[in-house]
Order: sequence, then C-alpha cells, then structure tokens
Amino acid sequence: MSHLVILNLGKGECDRGCPAVTAQLWLQDDKVPMQVTGSLPAAPELGSLYYRWQQLYAALYAHRGWRQAELTQKYVEIDVVSRSARSDPDSDFEIEQDETYVTDISEATFKQLCQELHDQLNTWLNVDTFRSIDRHLRTRLSPSDEVRLIIMAESHALLRLPWHLWHFLEDYPRAELALSLPEYTRSIKTASTTPKATVNILAILGNRQGINITRDQELLEQLPDTTLNLLVEPNLADLHQQLWHPGWDVLFFAGHSSSQDTGRIYVNATESLTIAQLRLALKKAIERGLKLAIFNSCDGLELAWSLADLQIPQVIVMREPVPDRIAQEFLKHFLIAFSSGQPLYLAVREARERLQALETQFPCATWLPVICQNPAELPPCWQDWCRQIAPTPDILPPPHPPIAPSPHPPKP
Repeated sequence: MSHLVILNLGKGECDRGCPAVTAQLWLQDDKVPMQVTGSLPAAPELGSLYYRWQQLYAALYAHRGWRQAELTQKYVEIDVVSRSARSDPDSDFEIEQDETYVTDISEATFKQLCQELHDQLNTWLNVDTFRSIDRHLRTRLSPSDEVRLIIMAESHALLRLPWHLWHFLEDYPRAELALSLPEYTRSIKTASTTPKATVNILAILGNRQGINITRDQELLEQLPDTTLNLLVEPNLADLHQQLWHPGWDVLFFAGHSSSQDTGRIYVNATESLTIAQLRLALKKAIERGLKLAIFNSCDGLELAWSLADLQIPQVIVMREPVPDRIAQEFLKHFLIAFSSGQPLYLAVREARERLQALETQFPCATWLPVICQNPAELPPCWQDWCRQIAPTPDILPPPHPPIAPSPHPPKP
C-alpha cells in the first residue's frame, strides 16, 4: 500500500506567496497523519514564466505545423492536429496578433525556457521556510516507497504549475502527484450486492475532425475483463440515457475539448457540452460507483474542477493542448500498466514518462497527463472492480479497499 502526502497551499498564489503551507503524511495504514507547516514567498516571476511557457508552447506547435486551425463549424474553431477546440479569443492558449505575438521560436529557445521554469520552481521550493517540509518528507519516506502526493490549493493558476518538476518527485521514482481543490467530501454510494466479472466502461467518442480517435477505440477494445459501451458522436439525450444506467466504473472521452467557461467537450460535429449540462446524470453515476473519468483531450483541468464539485474520486486529464499522437500513446501505456495490476498513480507515472521518447518531436509531452484526486477517496485497482468489495468507513485517508459499484449495465 502506498503512503499519502497532502501538500496544502491554502489560499496562496504566485504573486502573493503561500503564507500557510501544511504537509500531512500518512504512512501506509496510519489513520492519523503527521503534520508539518511552512510557507512560500511571493514568486511573481514564476507565474510570469509559466505564462510565457504557455505562449511559446502553443507557438512552437503552430510553428511546426501542429496547430493548423481552420473554421470547421459555426460554433467552434477546431485544431486539426491536436485535441483542442478554441472558441475563446482570450484563451491563454491562443497566441494573439498583437505586440506579444510570437512569430518564430527555435527548439533551443523553448528548451531553455523549460529549464528556467524547472530551476525557478525548485528555487522557490528550496527556500528556508519550506525546507522543513521537504526535510520531514525525506526523513520519513524512502526513495523506494510508493507515494501519492496530492497538491492542494484554491488557486487554479497555482495548480497549473508543472509540479512534476519538483526535485522531490525526481528523487522518488515510485511517487506520482495529483491535484486537488481544498473542498471535497466522499459521495454517498449505493453498495453493491452482486459480484462483478468485468470492468464497465462508458466511452464517448466525440467530434473527431482532424484527429484519429479510432485508435482510442481500438485500445479500449483490447482491454481484458471489460464491458465496453461505445457512444460515437452522441447527442445530449443519448449521453444522458447511458449515464443513468447503473454500474459504470470508468467514463472515457476522446475528441476535442477546451477550457472555455468551466470546460467544454465537443460530443459531435455540431454540439458541445459543459459538465453542468450533465450534472444530474453524472452525480447519479458517481453515486452508483463511477470512480474514474479519463478525458483524452486537450486542456482538461477545467473539466476536472467541474467534476470535482460532484465529488468524483479521480479524473485523468491533459493539462494543456495535446497532440493526437501523444494522447494515443499515453492511453496505450496507461491502459496496459493499469489493467496489468499497477496502482493507478504508478500506471500514470509510467505512461507519462514513456512519452519522453517522443519529446524530440513533441516537446514537453511528459508534462501533459495529470491526475485530479478527491482526497476522501482511495484510488482504484483494476482487479478490485471485478469482485465484490465492502463499503469503506468515512475516514481520511480511508485505509480499506474502495466501495465496489453496483452491477454492470446491459449492453446497448
């Protein structure tokens, strides 16, 4: 069983610092955590550097022909080589035609910026007022330990920083991070009374213009011990109907998405949806056992935060616009590792790090996948979904196996 660290940055922001940082550590079956406190100074240059990185990331992809956007529908401009959908002209990921417009960027320039961001982040986390937290964790944890590290903050901008570059995670190869907002609870679930033989997956294959989501479908169909229900470019009514079926373990989406509003997915050639439009159906699916949502699409953090309001246990998203090839490769490696028995966090880390082989063509591919975690829930194991599990008591962190969902839905 893994150890758990929750690093709570409170109301902090880069511009104003984090005056009250709390680190809580649960060692394996501990019901009560150890706790240490610290603080982080204001680091406005770090926030500015990350914003600059976002600009150059988008510009580099455009410069290399990866973001050849054209108007494909009245409601949205689709990026035809990545899984993003851009309809907000003020989006952080759109390079505007103004004085800050980036017309040319070299790989060397971008690589240097990435190194600066790495160095600035670790300089910030190495200040005296935070070093006691780092020292406490390193004293209690062995580099061979499996560690779930949850970064918690109110500021969405603070959570967007590339926390995986922290030296702590480099020194602990069996640690992986997740992001969380500070308000969470465990949803009330309907206990299962019948053992299951399969993992039940509801897969939505949305607007596919310019991307190959057929590969996503093939990867899902190769999974062992699964009941897979595929919805190909569904309308809202069909999606609602399927979500109301009891027994889903995993919700999967492939297609175009964006951070517009509170996150938006493009489910077919003419319709896009927010999580709010699916709120009641998703809430019921979570109560009935939905534990994991995977959005193999662009810029998914706002989708994750909307789902967090519904107390979903885990969401896996891409934090920035993602090339189609990277989305496919991550999904392949993650599904192989997770279905083979790897813990969720280690499966994500392995799949994320295997993307490094493609970074000469797709810079910063390893930066993109991230878990968003409800700290009141345990991460699932693939094998646990295929057998009857007793409900867990309401404690944090829960030391027992997660609640099993109700019986799987009938095939459509």
